[in-house]
This record gives sequence, structure tokens and C-alpha cells, in this order.
Amino acid sequence: MQGVLALWQRITGVLQGRVIEGIALLLVRVALAGVFWRSGRSKVVEGTWLQVSDTTNYLFENDYSAVPLPPEFAAHMAVAAETLFPILLVAGAATRLSALALLGMTMVIQVFVFPEAWWSVHILWTAMALTLIVRGGGLFALDTVGLRVMPR
Repeated sequence: MQGVLALWQRITGVLQGRVIEGIALLLVRVALAGVFWRSGRSKVVEGTWLQVSDTTNYLFENDYSAVPLPPEFAAHMAVAAETLFPILLVAGAATRLSALALLGMTMVIQVFVFPEAWWSVHILWTAMALTLIVRGGGLFALDTVGLRVMPR
């Protein structure tokens, strides 16, 4: 039994290291970014970066009309946020700020657009965003690299 316990302690010691945590946080960043990136790409005219599609305008005017912002403004803000913050997350730049912004979007979607989606989807997005807000981007993030090269 002592051998099993010692092995377990060695394994958990390795798993608690900065490299493994950095890999895990990188995967969380990519997973959360992917959700919002795909959503943002579905809102624009194909082949453009930020040109909001007619379908998106229609959705914000009708299906998402409970969002307490003018529909055209809300559509443009959603496209901008779903383009910018996923890029920053994957790079690990402004990780905490980007995760906080996407958490805010998640809460708006939860409250005003799809309130029935908490247990099926939004709780996962919330958990990923909170993990990044609390832990930061990890070892493999520009945030961390920037901190290492900046003079103190």
C-alpha cells in the first residue's frame, strides 16, 4: 500500500507542475476561443472579417430582441467581440480580460437569448472563462512570456 501511495504522490507531483498546468490552460483557452470564434464567423458575410450579415441583423432584430441594446449595435458588438477576444485567448494575450469579456457575453446570452441553455452549454463556458480569469493564461501564453522579459 505504501508503494501505491508513493506512486500516486509522484504522479500528482508531476501533474501539478507548471508545464502540465500550462498545457491544460492552453487547451482551455483554445476550447473557449473556438466556441466564440465559430459563432462570430457565422455572423459575418463569408470572406469578410467584420461585415455583419443580413441574417445576423435579422436575428438581432427578432430572435435576440430581448438584449437591451439597439439590434444593429448589438450585432456589431457581438461580431467584434467574437473576433477579437478568441484571437487574444489563443495567443494568451490579455487572457484574464478576454475571458472576462466572454464571460459577460455568456451571461447576456444566458439571460436574454437562451435561458434554457445553462446546464447544457453555458455552465461549461462559464467554468472555462472563470478558470482563465482565476489562473491566467499559463506558461504558454504571451501574458506569461511578457512578464518574464519585462524588467522589474
